Amino acid sequence: MAADQGERTRRRLSTEERREQLLAVGARLFSERPYDEVWIEQVAEIAGVSRGLLYHYFPTKRDFFAAVVERESERMLRMTAAEPGVPVREQLAAGLDTYLEYVEAHAHGYRAFHRADAAGDQAVRKVYQQALARQEKQILAAMAADPEFGPVFEGRADVRLAVRGWLAFTTAVCLEWLRGSDLSREQVRDLCARALLGVITP
Repeated sequence: MAADQGERTRRRLSTEERREQLLAVGARLFSERPYDEVWIEQVAEIAGVSRGLLYHYFPTKRDFFAAVVERESERMLRMTAAEPGVPVREQLAAGLDTYLEYVEAHAHGYRAFHRADAAGDQAVRKVYQQALARQEKQILAAMAADPEFGPVFEGRADVRLAVRGWLAFTTAVCLEWLRGSDLSREQVRDLCARALLGVITP
């Protein structure tokens, strides 16, 4: 029995499993410390792999951090994807509930994603900015297809700027909430929903 347990413990991870393990460790470290204070050796030690194996997956620290940022971006985009035919007002509440649940469950990854903008590496910042642009595009597309808000886009050059500002507002609220705010998830959801509807409602 002990031997069987040992075999399971030592089971070799697949390429995707190992990559996911390393990115999870990276998300935690990058969420807790500035980019310059995270060392590849620390990631390898925590993951229980050699530094050479880590470099096999990610040739440079920049590549590693960019992959962490991309991972979290993909998660957020999947969870907040628009549902065709569902009114934006309904989607906003449901989408924010899902988003805030993610923020709570993946606090390390969320913080790491938003630390990317403060990283000194321009290539990493570019990945972060591209990720935000995709979020913005996703929101604008859902609004444009909505019978209530679609007409708002006509003659309103400020809508795109408003959505971009709302993303920054929501990020700031969520990061503060993670620090230990007294607000419940429902209160944070309603706060963020009111903020967006307030600036786009005719």
